[in-house]
Amino acid sequence: MKTRNITFILALLTLCACQSNQKKYAVGVSQCSDDIWRDKQNQELITAAFFHDDIELRFANAKDNSEQQIQQIDSLVESGIDLLIVAPNQMSEVTPAIDRAYDKGIPVIVFERKTNSHKYTAYVGADNYQMGHTMGEYVCQRLGGQGKVMVVTGLKGSSPAIDRHNGFRDAVKRHEGIDIVATLQGDWTKETAYAMVKEWLKTHPQEQIDMVFGMNDRTAMGARQAFEEQNRELPLFCGVDGLPGDNGGIAQVRDSLLDATFIYPTSGEKLLEVADDILHGRKFEKETALSSAIVTSNKADVLLMESEEVVRESKNLQRLHEKASEYLERMSSQRIFIILAVAVILLLLLLIAITYFYQVQKARMAEERRGMERERLDFYTRVSHELRTPLTLIEGPLEELATGTDINNAQPESRRLFEILRKNTHNLTAIINKMLDVQVGKDIWSDTEDPQRQMTEITTTSNTTDEEQRQEGDIEQTTVLIIDDNADLRQYLRTILQAHYTVIEAANGEEGLKVAREQIPDIIVSDVMMPVMNGLECCQHLKTDILTSHVPVILLTARALNKHQIEGYRCGADAYLTKPFAKEVLLARIDNLLTGRQYLRNLWDSQRKESESAVTEVQQQRKDADYTAPMPAPSSDNKDDNDPFMDKLKEVIERHINETDLSVEDISTEMQLSRVQLYRKVKALTGTSPVDLIRKARLAKAHKMLTETTLSISEIAYQTGFTSPSYFNKCFRDEYGTTPGALRE
Repeated sequence: MKTRNITFILALLTLCACQSNQKKYAVGVSQCSDDIWRDKQNQELITAAFFHDDIELRFANAKDNSEQQIQQIDSLVESGIDLLIVAPNQMSEVTPAIDRAYDKGIPVIVFERKTNSHKYTAYVGADNYQMGHTMGEYVCQRLGGQGKVMVVTGLKGSSPAIDRHNGFRDAVKRHEGIDIVATLQGDWTKETAYAMVKEWLKTHPQEQIDMVFGMNDRTAMGARQAFEEQNRELPLFCGVDGLPGDNGGIAQVRDSLLDATFIYPTSGEKLLEVADDILHGRKFEKETALSSAIVTSNKADVLLMESEEVVRESKNLQRLHEKASEYLERMSSQRIFIILAVAVILLLLLLIAITYFYQVQKARMAEERRGMERERLDFYTRVSHELRTPLTLIEGPLEELATGTDINNAQPESRRLFEILRKNTHNLTAIINKMLDVQVGKDIWSDTEDPQRQMTEITTTSNTTDEEQRQEGDIEQTTVLIIDDNADLRQYLRTILQAHYTVIEAANGEEGLKVAREQIPDIIVSDVMMPVMNGLECCQHLKTDILTSHVPVILLTARALNKHQIEGYRCGADAYLTKPFAKEVLLARIDNLLTGRQYLRNLWDSQRKESESAVTEVQQQRKDADYTAPMPAPSSDNKDDNDPFMDKLKEVIERHINETDLSVEDISTEMQLSRVQLYRKVKALTGTSPVDLIRKARLAKAHKMLTETTLSISEIAYQTGFTSPSYFNKCFRDEYGTTPGALRE
């Protein structure tokens, strides 16, 4: 196997060496103009060059300017080309430049257009006279031997224009009924043909034209444009080139824009084949005539399909050539690289043998130094960010002990020691605060393993189990969710809060978010710096979740700068406390935020009281006078309450209010919540249970129907979802202090 690999590498190196030593021939290509016919020919030359690796093509384009072409030919000769391929723009003007190249011993291939001289090595092109003659015969046959013809010629002085015109004229002379009424001088471009024909039509408004013969497809299309713009009756149009593609003559014949075209072969591959024979001294034909054919509508589709297939194959060939060239370039680079690599390896082996032990020792010392730097950085990082948490766990319990009876009743010496401990703890806190203030902008969080975190999964699982076991009465207790990755701090917070609230815990933001969504606490106290998901991210998720958006969030953190607090508030935090914190401050802040939640509940309570007042007012007015105007019923919609959750809940209840079997489970399913989640959310926002909320909505709807419709009480009872009129009467009397019948009296 190794022998095969070595043989393969040697073969590739030999191939690269042969290619690198192969003689390269420079071939200059002087094009007289820039058009799609030339583009196609140039592409064919490039594609053919894939099979002639020793030929390098150099292109020049004169853009229909004879003087420029003369300069380009001279420049190509001066650059050291080995062969010249040229299409003269005009015979008389460009011929001297071609002769100069030939006289210098450079082989010359004239293609498509001829010169006034015989100083050329080979000629490749179609017979333009025969092409014009064939088109003339076609025109005469197409017109049935009778008609008027307009001819738009090519560039004056160019051999194709002269030969095609002579051939066309000779063919038409044989038919006395065919009259060439106009011969307009063009220059192969559509724009010139358009302008010349347009001017002629203006000066001959009454002249009828039956056929227009353009010396190429572009001039024919330019003539057609002029006829269309002058609103003249369109004659038939014929051209020459027959190029494939969407804008080529074959497609124009297919689309009936041209009546016929004549394929003028580009044959770039034939050009390069003749050039290769000349450069390598092989036998070649001095005159190579290219075959051609006329294209009418019955042949256009087939020819287009064939040309498209040729284009596809050409593109595939070009891609393969590019990949092959890339591969060969890579192999050439690899050959150089292998030579250099061998030399470098030998040198390295020598250096390694001399300096091996020195390098090993140096690397070991560098690694130890980097390890010490990492440890020092990790140590400072942990100290900078973690000192506030243990300080909280020291200061908090000390303050608790200071208010207890044990310290007050202790011996004076013990009290002095306690005060010393307390005083120095405060001093240490002040020092840490100053140190952290100096290190603004250098915070680095290091998520290292903490044995205390091993209790996270157990604690969370326990909390979930406890919550599932609570009954509906237990759910009504105020619940505080603590989110902190430090187990000791969670325990300290539980000690502070459990006397006042039900406490549940989570060890990081991700777990806290999950617990909050499942159990919907009344308030959340969260650390900021935590692994997995920090407190800021958790707070932002909580405030954008419709299920937990109403829950107040207090952030606890060692990051005490103003910009950190601003960051917390922008994430939706309701309060921001820095470590270490006083227990009384935390309790007061929790109490204050919970009190604020009472606002929404008061809205619902005031709604009920307004409903009762409305009933009393209606009854009193009906006793005092003959009062018949209906009173507006209390609405279940409170305009001050724009909570998205409540809006959706009201919409669900209103939609199903006539269903007698509507249950809390049905509503929670439609709201995509569990029963417990729905209960806690509704209780937090309204102060009532979902069952009471459904009943109040039914009664409010019934109250409105009693005052605004003439339906019977039984009909109203069933339409608002009550199972029987008697049960409806009882619920209505309990809610409004009167019966439905008394309301209508």
